[in-house]
Amino acid sequence: MSSSSHPTIILTSSPDGPITAFDATAGVALCHFSGSRSPCHGLALVGNSFIAASHISPETPSSGSIHLYNWWSSTALHNFLVPEPVAPLEASPDGLYIFAGGVSGYVYTLSVPSGDIIRSYSAHNKPVSCLKISEDGSLLISGSDDGTIAFVPIFQIVENSSSLMLQRFVAHGGTVTAIEQYDSTIISCSMDSTVKFWGMFEGRKLRQVTSFPCAVMGVALDQMKTEFFAAGYDGFIYNGSISLNVGTKKHSNRGGECIRWPQKHEGGIVSLIIMSDGKNLVSASEDGKVFIWEIETGKIIMAFGTDMGYISDMVVTNGMGQGLRLGKRDIDSWDGYGGFYKEELSRTLKETLDLEEVLKVASKDRTRAIDMLESAISMYERLLELILKEAMKLGLGSSKK
Repeated sequence: MSSSSHPTIILTSSPDGPITAFDATAGVALCHFSGSRSPCHGLALVGNSFIAASHISPETPSSGSIHLYNWWSSTALHNFLVPEPVAPLEASPDGLYIFAGGVSGYVYTLSVPSGDIIRSYSAHNKPVSCLKISEDGSLLISGSDDGTIAFVPIFQIVENSSSLMLQRFVAHGGTVTAIEQYDSTIISCSMDSTVKFWGMFEGRKLRQVTSFPCAVMGVALDQMKTEFFAAGYDGFIYNGSISLNVGTKKHSNRGGECIRWPQKHEGGIVSLIIMSDGKNLVSASEDGKVFIWEIETGKIIMAFGTDMGYISDMVVTNGMGQGLRLGKRDIDSWDGYGGFYKEELSRTLKETLDLEEVLKVASKDRTRAIDMLESAISMYERLLELILKEAMKLGLGSSKK
């Protein structure tokens, strides 16, 4: 299912059990990462070396933590403490920062691998429900239980600027469950049973899709950005066109804005991801099952799952860089419960510490922030233009009075 030389690995988390890594080609569990009870959207890949999971503990309900795993150990390498419970996680493209959304509406920025909180800011009035980094890596976009969407330039967050260019608008009448972004368009879905398209800079609604009989928990875009796939809390996947003008033969018989694929999960779908160079869609559900779908036919071609019976989030990766190398010899080394029998156990503490030292040096390399700024100049110019226009409107209104 993957044209890449690297194996496709699917990771699932649960509030009731460990993180599980599956081989997407065979549908078999490769290993488990223990110790985390992770809520919705609480799983993230951090560069090529780490996995991050938000952890909710009933023993400490007023505080939260983030567990950081490397690929060759079943237990957490670090436990990052945060002032309150956090759920959604995202990591910067370079793997140097983790962003976490708190129940108060605050977003926290942690440095990797130290775990230091370098910035926190109030993004929403209610819990942060989802996080997304823009296509070019320049903006952190967040959604909330209050129905709002906010976005902030990442370079301002990591450089701890005195002020933030935070933009926020009301998007939904219920919790924002997931966000996607392409070009200057944001696509959001919600517990209010809608999918909406927004102009990023002005927060203007471009389109609203309402043909859903249930809450929509996730959204994914095909490789060409012509179609979207919506995750229904009823267990069905809904397929629609991104374009306002649905004119292709494939979509001519929809009978509405979306078509519902006939097969379904027995529980609400919590995550949808495009994989295999756009040929397949993978879905994870609260019923503990993972389905791999053929996009062309809308049919399930593989199904597997966890013993825990509940999945809260899913991520997909092709290869793990310095971490797990899944040649046949390495697969044979897995004990099936989160550790290696022999070869991987030969990794010494010194090797782990050496890797951390490399990452610490990299985290101090602020030239990366400059690259981030250069890639985002056009976006910020648009934002400044918008602010100036609003200021002029306010000025004209005052002069008339």
